[in-house]
Amino acid sequence: MNENFKYKMELTDEEVAILHGSEGETMAKVMKTLVLYGDAFSAKRFVPVTGMGHLVTSFGISVLKPVFSIMDELINAGLKVDEKFTVDPRPIDYANVKCNPLQKIVFNKVLYGMQAPYEKQLNALGLKNANAFTCASYFDEVGNKPKKGDVLSWAESSAVVYANSVLGARCNRNSGIIELFGSILGKVPEFDLLTDEGRKAKWIIEVKTEKIPEAQVLGSAIGMKVMEDVPYVKGLDKWIGTELNDDAKAYLKDFGAATASNGAVGLYHIENLPPEAVELGESLINDDAKTYVIDDAELERVYKNYPVMWKDKNAAPKLCFIGCPHLSFAQLGEWAQRFDKEMKAQGKDKVGIRTIMTTAPDVLEKFRRENRADYDKLIGFGIKLTSICPLMYMNNPLCGGDTSNVITCSNKLRTYTTARYFTTDDITKIAVKGGF
Repeated sequence: MNENFKYKMELTDEEVAILHGSEGETMAKVMKTLVLYGDAFSAKRFVPVTGMGHLVTSFGISVLKPVFSIMDELINAGLKVDEKFTVDPRPIDYANVKCNPLQKIVFNKVLYGMQAPYEKQLNALGLKNANAFTCASYFDEVGNKPKKGDVLSWAESSAVVYANSVLGARCNRNSGIIELFGSILGKVPEFDLLTDEGRKAKWIIEVKTEKIPEAQVLGSAIGMKVMEDVPYVKGLDKWIGTELNDDAKAYLKDFGAATASNGAVGLYHIENLPPEAVELGESLINDDAKTYVIDDAELERVYKNYPVMWKDKNAAPKLCFIGCPHLSFAQLGEWAQRFDKEMKAQGKDKVGIRTIMTTAPDVLEKFRRENRADYDKLIGFGIKLTSICPLMYMNNPLCGGDTSNVITCSNKLRTYTTARYFTTDDITKIAVKGGF
């Protein structure tokens, strides 16, 4: 098949043979799709994928019938990912994120009625294990942490920007299913963030604040300014240091997620911190790069201009989500201490509104096992710990009033839902108090 298919990419003899059906009709379809994808972005060739895969589609929602059909065809053809893969969070957790009986029936029978068979498909195609459901696949506990220079086939925007920027891997912001095809073929078209030229910065960001910037707000400001371009950030190392310790990695995780969701950033450089910026320095900056200066006043302007999407802007909050992207092991402990301090300050022993914190399944197991004191502290405060995706939960129309007045300290969740954003300090006070 595909003998008359016209393409621009420079394919090897082996790749042409695959396109013509040497490895079966289904693999030929996979190859043709990726060639069309490469041609759309003027890629000249394929390059080998050297890191584990990560899929963005994690939910067995009924409208994804074409996805289930594609996966059945891949499985029936005997195709799978050789190096295993992780996948974004599951959509539901009845034990920790409540729903009423009617919602549960509809979840199981209608909306997520394909969840169980879809997970069987994921397993057949090479899912790492039953705990491999997280948007932060790069956590040490999860086991999908790429090395510097690894070429990846991922789609999850917050994971892509972290892998590129903090770890020095190379990955484009792919779409769902395309990332699966790249992992199955073991190759991806080389363009944009996979190339040296594509990784150069078109913006210089000068951070000139008098205190450490809120990671989520700083990332939001940069994302909205540069959109899909690569920024080179100067002055941030003054606040988060020049070592990739737990604090710096957590900060950059949340910062990067905001750049990727409030804009479309797939890569940022932080002066003197991640490996690529340390190694190459200002040679990563294009000669015609623009400059954006961020001070405290600019961050305040950005923060105050976030729209409030609640129908009643003066209503009391009903639900607080913390952890989008998923929280790290260190962050869980920090939140336990933060809530402990605020409980004592307000003279309370329970949170005033329903509060849910999300993390990866493997991280949650480790936290429960190795930091039992802080785990018990959070549970004692009435806080629920789960591994769902809060974004998918909030975009579920069946949740209705459950998601009408949600607060969050995640700019990603704020951007894609009606959740109202508050800074880390403010949201702790509101959650404990039960209102504004």
